[in-house]
Amino acid sequence: MTVSIAASGDAARAIDTVVPRLVADLVASGITAQDAALWGPDAEDEASRRLGWVEAVSVSRPLVAEVAALREQLLAQGVDRVVLAGMGGSSLAPEVITRTAGVPLVVLDSTDPAQVRAALTDLERTVLVVSSKSGSTVETDSQRRVFEQAFQDAGIDPAGRIVVVTDPGSALESTAREAGYRVFTADPSVGGRYSALTAFGLVPAGLAGADIAELLDEADAISVLLAVDTDENPGLVLGAVLGGTAPLRDKIGIVADGTHILGLGDWIEQLLAESTGKDGRGLLPVVLDLDSPEVTAGLSDLQVVRLVGSREDERHVAAGELEITGTLGGQFLVWEYAVAVAGRLLGINPFDQPDVEAAKVAARALLDAPTSTTALPAFEEDGIAVSAAGGLETGASLTQAVSSLLAAVGEDGYLAVQAYVDRTAGHGLEALRDLLAERTGRPVTFGYGPRFLHSTGQYHKGGPANGVFLQIVSDEQDDLAVPGRPFTFGRLIRAQAAGDASVLAEHGRPVLTLSTRDLSAATAVVTAAVTT
Repeated sequence: MTVSIAASGDAARAIDTVVPRLVADLVASGITAQDAALWGPDAEDEASRRLGWVEAVSVSRPLVAEVAALREQLLAQGVDRVVLAGMGGSSLAPEVITRTAGVPLVVLDSTDPAQVRAALTDLERTVLVVSSKSGSTVETDSQRRVFEQAFQDAGIDPAGRIVVVTDPGSALESTAREAGYRVFTADPSVGGRYSALTAFGLVPAGLAGADIAELLDEADAISVLLAVDTDENPGLVLGAVLGGTAPLRDKIGIVADGTHILGLGDWIEQLLAESTGKDGRGLLPVVLDLDSPEVTAGLSDLQVVRLVGSREDERHVAAGELEITGTLGGQFLVWEYAVAVAGRLLGINPFDQPDVEAAKVAARALLDAPTSTTALPAFEEDGIAVSAAGGLETGASLTQAVSSLLAAVGEDGYLAVQAYVDRTAGHGLEALRDLLAERTGRPVTFGYGPRFLHSTGQYHKGGPANGVFLQIVSDEQDDLAVPGRPFTFGRLIRAQAAGDASVLAEHGRPVLTLSTRDLSAATAVVTAAVTT
């Protein structure tokens, strides 16, 4: 078996109680047969157009040879550096695949000017993969434009250096073909977060040098078992724990504990949050380290899931936890089945994302009229502009503002740190996560903006109304123009932060925004405020 699961305590009881019901209801075979009625009448229309992922392995097989041929062609031209411009499902799976395979891939999933500029190097040996289902994603469109201009300025024909992955019929497909770019179209019946084993996951990873044939083989090896209605089906077992604990543990702590797969938690985070966080319900994924405070805090609403190495040693499973091990391709498919199962148990549609668009609309409004719609900060301290929304009071100092935010975290709540900064820079912001978890005694998530807007953003607005939000925004002064657009990357990322804050506030979520030009200094100041 390519995937193995073990559980104890409440997790084991959920398996014993829920899996037989799922087997009796023929859920596994129903998912495989693409039965859109499994999630109720309200979800049936959307589900009928979003179940193509169950046959992704067979549909994607022809890509292996096509991608290999293109890679050889590029290498023959001295092009051995792959940059991926994509957001959410278009970037998370390729990042996991390439990190695990140990091959280089530059993932550009940001509008931070410094991060974009850093990707615009070594153009003579660079191919850009532009990956977007809709073709209209503002981040990806902006990244494509700046690379097109950079290639042209360097005397390089973009037609030989840009590869596009998109859905058939998208505006991007049309413009890409007109420009002479190589285009791969993906199955439109697969949603972005379920697209790991489609062209969105395979094309950039394969061009970077990952063995995508082996990845498909790994998924194929588990696919038969996932289709069978049996107590041994890992998709049913994992789904029962995710959505069937009683009382429901609706925070899912994902801990890498010996697994050979690098970054899988970030991919799971999007799959879980965007699939389940709606209608005031959902499962909050919390990506944790082995020594994160939440792991040993004994939180009654946190289900710990450990991503482990081989279980041949029959290691002991800690009380109430679940452990899962397996190949990367196998885990991709198991988690997709499991989240679909959890959606059925929770009574939600795991294939839509009704609240994602609101933040995009708000950001566009700010780009159209930035001066008339942007509120002034409450005050500035040590070079940090402090703003609040959603009914939060800042007080007169940064320490008071942080304390006010942390006091708003309820007994069943969580804190989300949202860093609109260059995630490749060594600013030390991620260390704040553990400090905040220690201080609040509650789960704390950490996400880079605008990357997380395509991941946990749906849960923040559509899930349970028990989150509070800390935004840290880099007020980057060395800006970068977006060719052919009336805004810069700096204006775009600030609009995305302000737009998301406004939508969160409209949903009654407290938001504290800290804007700064000196991230290192600000990190030290905020750390002091948190520990005071």
